[in-house]
Amino acid sequence: MREADPQDDGELVRLMAAYQAGELAAFEGLYARLAAELRRYFQSTAFEGAAQDLVQETFLAIHRSRRTYQPGLPVRPWVFGIARNVLGRHRREAWRRSRTEDRDARPAAEAAAPAVALALEPRDVAAALARLPAGRREAWVLHHVHGLSFQQIAARFRIGVGAAKLRSSRAMRALRAALGVDPQAGGSADG
Repeated sequence: MREADPQDDGELVRLMAAYQAGELAAFEGLYARLAAELRRYFQSTAFEGAAQDLVQETFLAIHRSRRTYQPGLPVRPWVFGIARNVLGRHRREAWRRSRTEDRDARPAAEAAAPAVALALEPRDVAAALARLPAGRREAWVLHHVHGLSFQQIAARFRIGVGAAKLRSSRAMRALRAALGVDPQAGGSADG
């Protein structure tokens, strides 16, 4: 958040009261004054690519909660409290999704593995990659295709280095299984 400007705070209070009274233009004014701040907040606490979606979710939550705002009180703390709740929900949903993807990926990788890999075609590799859970696939591509270190991958996903290595390793293992490549013949899965 930025430093409070008393004049701007007064304008936000006026806009919020007008919005509660049903003025659509007041909502547009709130959006114009707060969207960039919220975007910066989410960029500093979440994946940069999710920031705009989280801003939109926050304004939807503001709309749904507008009756809970107490007129005359500062607007920014109320808005950023809502933003923290939106971020918390986003993180919980991402965690649940990754758990579900991990659980669902195991049987799919085992069922897709051919008995013998005769020759690998680029489209076979691409199809196998597409079947991987998004987090694992992205970690593997960032490391093996783009050459990022596990430290860089960990920073990008906001996870530990060990978790970044584990995602890439599990992706490599699933790819080998899906392509029918002997996991012992190809070297380290973490590489």
